[in-house]
Amino acid sequence: MDILILAVVIAVVVLGALGGLIVGSRRKKQLPPPPPAAPDITAPPAEPHVGDEAETPRDEPRRTIEEVDLPGGGAPTAVEEPPVVEGLPPVEIEVPEPTAGRLIRLRARLSRSQNALGKGLLTLLSREHLDEDTWEEIEDTLLTADVGVLPTQELVDGLRERVKVLGTRTPEELRGLLREELLKLVGTDFDRTVRTEPETSKPGIVMVVGVNGTGKTTTTGKLARVLVADGRSVVLGAADTFRAAAADQLQTWGERVGAYTVRGPEGGDPASVAFDAVKEGKEMGSDVVLIDTAGRLHTKTGLMDELGKVKRVVEKHAPLDEILLVLDATTGQNGLVQARVFAEVVDITGIVLTKLDGTAKGGIVIAVQRELGVPVKLVGLGEGADDLAPFEPEAFVDALIGE
Repeated sequence: MDILILAVVIAVVVLGALGGLIVGSRRKKQLPPPPPAAPDITAPPAEPHVGDEAETPRDEPRRTIEEVDLPGGGAPTAVEEPPVVEGLPPVEIEVPEPTAGRLIRLRARLSRSQNALGKGLLTLLSREHLDEDTWEEIEDTLLTADVGVLPTQELVDGLRERVKVLGTRTPEELRGLLREELLKLVGTDFDRTVRTEPETSKPGIVMVVGVNGTGKTTTTGKLARVLVADGRSVVLGAADTFRAAAADQLQTWGERVGAYTVRGPEGGDPASVAFDAVKEGKEMGSDVVLIDTAGRLHTKTGLMDELGKVKRVVEKHAPLDEILLVLDATTGQNGLVQARVFAEVVDITGIVLTKLDGTAKGGIVIAVQRELGVPVKLVGLGEGADDLAPFEPEAFVDALIGE
């Protein structure tokens, strides 16, 4: 019995000892690791150990965060850096072609489209017998060329009288005779200078008007080149706020010759833009301000009234020196109707005929001057930047009849 009790006591003691060991082991695992010892800053740095396991430094460059690994374990590919965006190059200022004698240089281009009139008249006048039928053909030729009824009658009457007095008719005599009569109708006594020099103070103010599609914005840009070629400084007013990109187009023309462009928001008040353009021109001391207006149908009363408003607002700064009406020479008699309405709204002082190098009929020069009583001052003879020329009656008539 004693032996049994002793065995039980020993078993309990052994089990208690084993339990204590297990608990102590768990406590040791839960204790945090001791903090690392502070380095001795006074101690010399340890010599690097060089042994068989030491790695020899490699010469290949280190990878950076700008590199990415290709999928599949491929070689790293460097990310391309964005290109350096530098400032836009300055716009190269062009030197326009001198305007002196420009129409003479373009005479061949003009004569190609107008020779039908001159050659047709010379052929008819060269007939041996000038009967009534021949004179009717001459009248038809002139009317077809858009000379107009009254100018045609005046020309035919003058030719009949001169031919009757002349008697013999050599080709040279007929050409000279026709040249003289045409010059009378075209007019050599008009002042065809584009007025850009006000009597009081700068700048001269020019407003460009016309119907849709006649080329007003392009004409304004080309006129700026004409003025710059003559040594004038120009400010452009983009008062065509209705046509998309009209202001951009005009500004591009201006930048090519160094002219400053004043513009407003698309769909904004054109009178406000015109007013600001004149103000800027005064402050900058510019010689000329060119105001490009929106194209408008001559039958739209509201739009025509708005054009009158632009004129009145501009004249709060200074009176307009020139109001140029741009007409498409190919429209013929329809252009005369347009010109008449515009002249009623604003005081037209000069005419610009565009597209005179195409299928145009040269007689429109005579007809529109007779209709409005104002001269043709500029003619467009092509799509080139310098194809706008001051109108010269002698060169024009010589192109009509050929030489």
